[in-house]
Amino acid sequence: MATNNSQHISQQFEQELQDIRSRVLTMGGLVEQQLSKALKSLKKSDIDLARSVMEDDRLVNSLEMKIDEECIQIIALRQPTASDLRLVSVILKAITDLERIGDETYNIAQKALNLSENKHTKKNYSEISTLGNHVKSLLRDALDAFARLDVDAALSVAREAQEADAEYESFMRTMLTYMMEDPRTISRVLDLMWSARALERITAHTHNLCEYVIYLVEGKDVRHLSVETIEKVLDRNNED
Repeated sequence: MATNNSQHISQQFEQELQDIRSRVLTMGGLVEQQLSKALKSLKKSDIDLARSVMEDDRLVNSLEMKIDEECIQIIALRQPTASDLRLVSVILKAITDLERIGDETYNIAQKALNLSENKHTKKNYSEISTLGNHVKSLLRDALDAFARLDVDAALSVAREAQEADAEYESFMRTMLTYMMEDPRTISRVLDLMWSARALERITAHTHNLCEYVIYLVEGKDVRHLSVETIEKVLDRNNED
């Protein structure tokens, strides 16, 4: 009887962990959707869409709080083993990054609203759209790697994030040049630069998600390491 009860508790615990993982992926899908909408509002000067992104940020915040509470309850009531505790700790870290990605999409939507209301020219929008689409693709691939616990896919995203960082730096240099050449553009360019900065921060949080996949699967903490060092730690080469 005791054995059956133990098995039941174990199965119930496994279901709780799966439910939380599912909620994290739901939260990831929501922030990915928010980013897509924020970028579209910037490109199309869509005031209603920008406001929608800003209003829906509360849904992301609510999910983070709910998942956080469930994780704390598991730690307090289930006393998880080392491997399960690692999963719970990764989830707690991941939802923090996802919530911050949500905050950055809010910031992009806010800048889109500013630009739309001030009727600025759309010069330079193609460059930031290119960067935005790259970052959106990185986030999607990182969430996919997280869902599948795919270390190689996570490494691929981390490598590509470096390219997005280079795009961001190039964009910022270009914007600084425009401001120096024509001070009348300063207000508009600053809004674009802050949007690009938000995209750079999203890239950083996306990179964190990749590190969590590696930690969860390999049990190795690779925070603060370069991609090249991570590959050496995991005994991977640079070939795709």
